[in-house]
Amino acid sequence: MLTPLRNSTYRHLFAAQIISLLGTGLTTVALALLAYDLAGDKAGIVLGAALAIKMIAYVSIAPIVGGLAASLPRKKLLVILDIIRAGFVLCLPFVEEIWQIYLIIFLMQSCSAGFTPMLQATILDIIPDESTYTKALSLSRLAYDLESLVSPMLAATALLFMSFNVLFAFNALAFLISALIVVTALLPKRKIAQEVRIVSAWEKITFGVRAYLATPILRGLLSLSMAVSAAGSIVIVNTVVIVRSGFGLGEQEVALAWAVYGGGSMLVALTLPKLLQHLPDRPLMLAGAALLAAGLLAGSFVSTFFWLLPVWFLLGSATSLINTPSGRLLRRSSAEEDRPAYFAAQFSLSHACWLLTYPLAGWLGVTLGITETFYVFSAIVSMSFVTALYLWPHQEQIALMHIHQNINPDHPHLNDAEVVQGGYQHKHDYVIDHHHRTWP
Repeated sequence: MLTPLRNSTYRHLFAAQIISLLGTGLTTVALALLAYDLAGDKAGIVLGAALAIKMIAYVSIAPIVGGLAASLPRKKLLVILDIIRAGFVLCLPFVEEIWQIYLIIFLMQSCSAGFTPMLQATILDIIPDESTYTKALSLSRLAYDLESLVSPMLAATALLFMSFNVLFAFNALAFLISALIVVTALLPKRKIAQEVRIVSAWEKITFGVRAYLATPILRGLLSLSMAVSAAGSIVIVNTVVIVRSGFGLGEQEVALAWAVYGGGSMLVALTLPKLLQHLPDRPLMLAGAALLAAGLLAGSFVSTFFWLLPVWFLLGSATSLINTPSGRLLRRSSAEEDRPAYFAAQFSLSHACWLLTYPLAGWLGVTLGITETFYVFSAIVSMSFVTALYLWPHQEQIALMHIHQNINPDHPHLNDAEVVQGGYQHKHDYVIDHHHRTWP
C-alpha cells in the first residue's frame, strides 16, 4: 500500500494533497455552520446553492485548464492557485450576507478546478506502473477521505474551544503549506505529442470532453459518477439539517456523522488494492452503485442518530468502491500526452453531476421532506446503475482493428498497417486521441 511513497516526488505531492484537503474539510464543516447561522432551517437550500456554484466553477474552469495544460508551467500554476485559494478562504469569516458566500465560493473553487485535475494527471507521469499506480489511487482516495473523517474530528474538537470562523483561517494556512511543499517537488518533464493536429483554442479546450464521451468505458464511468454525486449530495447538504433540526443535536454530532461517512470510504480504499488484484474494476464499481441505492433507501427509515451512522458508513464505503478505481479507467483509456485533458474532463463532467444533485438535495429536503428526498435519490442512483450496466461493455476490448483514412501514408503510426479498401488497417491498443477521433 505504501510502495508509491518510495517515490520522493509522489511523497511531496501526496503530502500537499493531504494538507490542502484537511484544510478544505474544515471549511466544509464551517461553511455548513455558517449557512445555518444565516438561514436557520433553510440552511440546506443555502448550502446546496453554494455547493452548486462550486460545481459551476469546476465544470466551466477544469476543461479550460486541462485543454491548455500542455502549454502551462505546471509547478508555478499549482503554487499560484494554492496561494490564491488561501486568500479567498480568509474572506469567509467576514461574510454577513448569503450572496457573499456564493461569490467567494465561486472564485475559490475556480482555482481548485485548475489545481486538482493537474495534480491527478501529474501523478500518472510520476508512477507509470499500473500496480503501483493502483496503490497510489488508493492513497489518493484515503487523502480525500481524510477530508471526510479527520477534518470533521478536528473541527469537532476545535469547536469546543473556538468559533467556527477560526476554521477558515486554518484552511488558509493549509493551502500555504501545500504551496510550499509543491515548490520543493521535482516534477518530471511532460511528454509532448509529436504531431498536434488541433490548432484552435476551442478545439484544445473541448478535446478532453469529446474524447471522454467517445470512449464507452468512460461513458459508463460518468453514469457511476452520477450515482456517487446523488448519494454524496444527501450526506453533504442534508446532514446538518437531519442532525440539528431533525434530531435536535449539536455541531459535534454533525461533524461525527461526516466522520463516519469518511470512515467507511477509508476502509474500502485500504482494502481495494488487494481486491483489484483478483477482481476486475467493472463488477466492483457496479456493486458500489447498487449499495448506494440500497443505502439511500435504508436512509428513508432512519429515525435516530444511532441508526444514521451505519447508513452513512455504508454510503461512504460504496462511494469509495466507485471513486478509487476510476483513475485506472482513465489511465487505460488515454494516451500519455493527453491525460491532463482526460482527467480534466472527468473532473468537469463528474462535477456536472454534483451541479445537478447539490441544489436538488437542498430543495427537495425543504419542499418534500427528508424521507421523500431519500426515495427520489435512491431512484436516481438505481437509474445510474442500469445506465452504467448498459454503457460499459461487459467484455472490454483494448486492442481493436480499425482503418485510417485521412492520414499521411508515410506517418510512423502506419508502420504496421496494411492497405485495404478505404484506407490503412491495423490493430493496437485503442484510445481516442488526435489520430483516432471516433470509436471503431
